[in-house]
Amino acid sequence: MTSAQLRSWGVGRAVTSRRIARGDWQQPWRGVVVLHSGTITWRERARGALQYCGDGAALSHSSAAFVHGIVATPGSRIVVSIPARRTVSEQPGLDVRRRRQMPHAGGRLRAIGVDVTVLDLVHELDSEDDVVGLVCAAVRAGVLPGRLLVHSGQRRFLRHRGLVRALLGDEGSGVESPLEHRYVRDVERPHRLPVAHAQVRERVGGRWIRADRVHVGLGVRIELDGQLAHPSGRTDLDTWRDNAVLIERSEITLRYRWQHVVAQPCATAAQVAAALRSRGWTGSPRRCSPTCLVLA
Repeated sequence: MTSAQLRSWGVGRAVTSRRIARGDWQQPWRGVVVLHSGTITWRERARGALQYCGDGAALSHSSAAFVHGIVATPGSRIVVSIPARRTVSEQPGLDVRRRRQMPHAGGRLRAIGVDVTVLDLVHELDSEDDVVGLVCAAVRAGVLPGRLLVHSGQRRFLRHRGLVRALLGDEGSGVESPLEHRYVRDVERPHRLPVAHAQVRERVGGRWIRADRVHVGLGVRIELDGQLAHPSGRTDLDTWRDNAVLIERSEITLRYRWQHVVAQPCATAAQVAAALRSRGWTGSPRRCSPTCLVLA
């Protein structure tokens, strides 16, 4: 709570200073007091930061994303947005952002809404893959793609706007990871490969499995082992699943990692096309450039 609140309850400055000096109480921010001597939790620090920043303040960016469950860790600094008309002095561990228009904020630990928060973070990212990973994580956490699209169109400035809108436009394709997005964008579409069914869930060998992309009717499956999902690469379960699919359905599984999709998209497309042709596909892939390795 604030020192002013303590004074309103009859606890004077001298008493507060003495309790802090003895270690009974703690002062995470100037003018804010935590009334215990134990470890200050992140939520206590965040609530204290809001009290320090005053009227209209709300957690934003990485701090709001942590509150909304979009990111797993809150970062080393508490990020708070305030109306531009106000000024708040800097403090160690506190990142204050002034905004001309304060977005909607609420909650027991007051935070800017999740849709705006996702786009705030997108605007500060440099890597396209990081942008895709963040947006995918947000959608998996329950953020509605349509709302993100609306908010992205309302912002005057937004880095990666085209990527965000293209990614959210892929909602119906079932893209669920950065690597899968890159596969669709750089391998499947530019080489005019047949559009695969995404995130197919079915029962094989007595177990429920889910495949990243399945060319239904051609007996070819694509599994994308990105670091986000499979940090150790192929797993025992992957091997069991591939064997079960081959035995029960006579379907082959092609597995690709970041190196194949990002650094060698044309070679990957050529291999997928060869597999599809071996299973009866009569279409023709397209070369994406004069140097493309795909043979039409």
